[in-house]
Amino acid sequence: MSDEPRNQHTDDELTGEAPTASMQKTVTGAGDTIGPYRLLQQIGEGGMGEVWLAEQSSPIKRRVAVKVIKRGMDTKDFVARFEAERQALAMMDHPTIAKVFDAGETADGRPFFVMEHIKGEAITAYCDTHRLSTRDRLELFTEVCAGVQHAHQKAIIHRDLKPSNVLVMIQDGRPVVKIIDFGIAKATNRRLSQDTVYTELGQIVGTPEYMSPEQAGRTAQDVDTRSDVYS
Repeated sequence: MSDEPRNQHTDDELTGEAPTASMQKTVTGAGDTIGPYRLLQQIGEGGMGEVWLAEQSSPIKRRVAVKVIKRGMDTKDFVARFEAERQALAMMDHPTIAKVFDAGETADGRPFFVMEHIKGEAITAYCDTHRLSTRDRLELFTEVCAGVQHAHQKAIIHRDLKPSNVLVMIQDGRPVVKIIDFGIAKATNRRLSQDTVYTELGQIVGTPEYMSPEQAGRTAQDVDTRSDVYS
């Protein structure tokens, strides 16, 4: 999946067990472990985090995606934003939004969370590669709308909807949409982490090509669910 998700979970459900002995090694790259997760290869990178394809060894064996905050980016503001993303994902339960399985901290104190591995491609690339008809494209678009509506019902605004954050994977022989990367999501009626995330005056958050006019403004104070609809 790219860099860059369910019934509401408690903080205890997200945190999981205390760090095990295998977490005492600082994570540096492929082959390293975080608890029962062995990192295989980096598959995504954003401004504050890295996404790794990993293999879970227990209690079940499966491949997952592990997102961990970058070294040097573990400031209070970035950690708060990272925690807000994993909390936003944990609150949602919809087939078009990637599921969160686990969360915690690495041995050097950087937060991480584990989610389902989505092996897909950007929705626009998928439609073009497979030469989908207008009807088929609209059916996929309807799935995207359903996922975004679910997020909005959970009082979450994605704020960075774009083709690379809307993937299509093949599941049971049919294309399935997955919305990813809630890294700059905004809650409309609650805080998503213990620390409030403040956006600096004049800082544009998101991807300009897909932003609504109000989100591209200097303060973006008027951003609501309509901004996602615009994107």
